[in-house]
Amino acid sequence: MKIGVFDSGLGGLVITKAFIEKLPEYDYFYYGDSAHLPYGDKTSGQILSYSLAAMRYMIEQNCKIIIIACNTATAISLRYIQQRFIPQYAPDVKVLGVVIPTVEVALQNNVKKVGIVATSATIRSHIYQQELKKIKTDVDIIEVASPELVPAIENNKFDLAEEFVREYSQSFKTVDSLILGCTHYPLIKEFFRKYLPDVHIVSQDELMAEKLQNYLYRHPEIESCLRKNGLREFKVSSLNKHSQKVATNLFTDIAITKA
Repeated sequence: MKIGVFDSGLGGLVITKAFIEKLPEYDYFYYGDSAHLPYGDKTSGQILSYSLAAMRYMIEQNCKIIIIACNTATAISLRYIQQRFIPQYAPDVKVLGVVIPTVEVALQNNVKKVGIVATSATIRSHIYQQELKKIKTDVDIIEVASPELVPAIENNKFDLAEEFVREYSQSFKTVDSLILGCTHYPLIKEFFRKYLPDVHIVSQDELMAEKLQNYLYRHPEIESCLRKNGLREFKVSSLNKHSQKVATNLFTDIAITKA
């Protein structure tokens, strides 16, 4: 059985790379639903439908544990998948999201004000606001949707992405922590750090690997089912030259192919 990572496009490869660097012995299967990218401007019904199709596909590929790296899919679909879909379809499979681990890191060191930059759908769901308030009721929160960033990243237009980051950063000058609430954003995290040098930038590629390691340690019944042959397989629902270039920049030795 494999560790699966699901994203709406290629942003989740950043998380996958962090997993492989920290836990290289396991077999990994990555699936990016790039044919429906970006999820952030889709309806909740569409996002749920795409996410369920991805879960079925990844379970067919023998994934024992699936990390939904996509923040939008986590916000809209995770609860339904965990509570309704998985118990009926594949009760032995575990599906995890990225929001709660991210919130836990963002609230370290007694912060008083947290910013969230994410896709329109994630901001619309207010999932980060809800989870932040569960832990710290008096925290101040600034949420900003950034719909232009994912298309710019997926099309390898990083100069354009930096311009958008510079503009968005103006909204976060007063926060203590800024959550990069999209798995694509670690690819441009240094732009945020450039324009917000005094803000703690919370980038999911820097925290999820340790969270996964801790989860597997606490759940030996899952860990013992995982194969340790160091195999990696990366699939996307649609492949173009821009996405191939982004993938090659992250993994020079692993081909990404069409599902």
